[in-house]
Amino acid sequence: MTFLRRGIAVVAALPLLTLAACGYGSESKADNAKEKVAAGSSKIDGLDSVKIGYFGNLTHGTALVARQQGYFQKQLGATKAAYQIFNAGPSEIEALNSKSIDIGWIGPSPAINGYTKANGTNLRIIGGSASGGVKLVVNPKKIKSLKDVKGKKIATPQLGNTQDVAFLNWIADQGWKVDATTGKGDVSVLRTDNKITPDAYASGAIDGAWVPEPTASKLVAEGGKVLLDEASLWPDKKFVITNIIVRQDFLKQHPKAVEAVLKASVEANKWINANPDQAKAAANKQLEADSGKALPAKVLDPAWQSIQFTDDPLASTLNTEAEHAVKAGLLEKPSLKGIYDLTLLNKVLKAGGASTVDDAGLGAS
Repeated sequence: MTFLRRGIAVVAALPLLTLAACGYGSESKADNAKEKVAAGSSKIDGLDSVKIGYFGNLTHGTALVARQQGYFQKQLGATKAAYQIFNAGPSEIEALNSKSIDIGWIGPSPAINGYTKANGTNLRIIGGSASGGVKLVVNPKKIKSLKDVKGKKIATPQLGNTQDVAFLNWIADQGWKVDATTGKGDVSVLRTDNKITPDAYASGAIDGAWVPEPTASKLVAEGGKVLLDEASLWPDKKFVITNIIVRQDFLKQHPKAVEAVLKASVEANKWINANPDQAKAAANKQLEADSGKALPAKVLDPAWQSIQFTDDPLASTLNTEAEHAVKAGLLEKPSLKGIYDLTLLNKVLKAGGASTVDDAGLGAS
């Protein structure tokens, strides 16, 4: 989830791309009966497969549930739903650009970065997926109030990523100064991979972290305290954390396939919101299938509760996040006009009797 100027991008992306050394992401094979192609079904747009990318994170719960419940395969008929799992946004954007995937679940920062670097020619955001699920968790022995954050060591997942930008913006709002690139200043901002943040916290190397779920709840399980939920800083407590993107050429050539994936996404979100406990279990089951390890209840339960699953891409908040990155000096002012195409999503929503969603004036003409 990374906002970066061109000069910084190469340095930050290299270690992340290393995580996907075997291609851009790890391929994931069907492992449950609900993913099997139904007998007598036909291919969509004559396609043998649609390649779908997502992260093994709870903030990508729509994709996890849609896969585990077989919604993708049901909507695609005899066209096989194929999957790649990613660790970082830059590698997923590279996979999209190289046509290794067709559609992906991804955070706002890499979507903006990818779109602007390609001069608006490579992707469109075609739907929303999740809001929220980001918290500032601290060591309560060292930090008892928000003002105590000054002078402390706070981790964010990656230089210029969505949470990093949000934290830098919050720091500026307190009147404190931090060099965005080095992380040095009134607060020490330490860019730390989410996988090792809990260990860094346990060892005392950091005093807290501004991180997404489930990392935030993992820190709480280590004795941390939630000092601030980022949702409290946004109007209506909503801000985009995960969107759905598609290659522009794939959208143009195979709109029926894209519509099928969107139908599966809408179906998944409807089921998630109607059956939160079952959906939480389904998402965790898919996480276990993808990573070999399920989340314990003490982490899963609070993490899932803090995420809102929505079809609305919350386009106005994407624009605000980009403005925060510009203010922090991590992004040149981007032109985001055309980043959205919500035509097919609104068609699906309208057909299901749901309200349509808005692109905040950033839609493709």
